[in-house]
Amino acid sequence: MRKQKGFSLIELLIVVAIILIIAAIAIPNLLRARIAANESSAASGIRTINTAEVSFSSTYPAQGYSPNLASLGGTGAQCTPPTVAHGCLLDAVLAVDPAPKGGYLYTFTGDGNVPSVGYQVSTDPITANQSGVRSFCSFEDAVVRFTPATPLTGTCPAATAPLQ
Repeated sequence: MRKQKGFSLIELLIVVAIILIIAAIAIPNLLRARIAANESSAASGIRTINTAEVSFSSTYPAQGYSPNLASLGGTGAQCTPPTVAHGCLLDAVLAVDPAPKGGYLYTFTGDGNVPSVGYQVSTDPITANQSGVRSFCSFEDAVVRFTPATPLTGTCPAATAPLQ
C-alpha cells in the first residue's frame, strides 16, 4: 500500500484554531491603536487650526481671526497671493466646515465681529468608541482641551480639561 501525503483534517483544524486565537488577541489591540492614532490626529488638527488662526490675525489685523475655516484655506490660483478670503494656511481637507478627517468631524464657530476677537473649534468622533473616544476643542487662547465620551457639538467651555 502507498502512504498518502498531505495534512489530515485534524491537523488543518488545529492550525485554523491557532490562527483564530491569534486574531482574537490581535484585533482589539489594532482597534485601540487606530483610535489612539485618530485622537492624536484630531488634537494635531486643532493645534494646526490654532496656529493658522494666529497667523491669519497677525497677517490681517483689521479682520482679526478668520470668520470660518474656508478663509484659512485655499489652493492653486487662490493662493497667489493669499487674501482675507483665502489665507492659504490650511490644507483643503481641514478648510471646510464641517471637516471630516481621520475619523473626526471638525466644526468652527467665529464670533461674528469685525475685527474678530474670538473663535471656537471642536472635533468629535464620527463614530463614538470606534473612530475615537474623546472630543477635542479650543478657542482663542489656543489651549487644546478634551472631553472623554461626551460630544462637544461645537461648544468648548473654558472649564474643559486641557490636553497634557
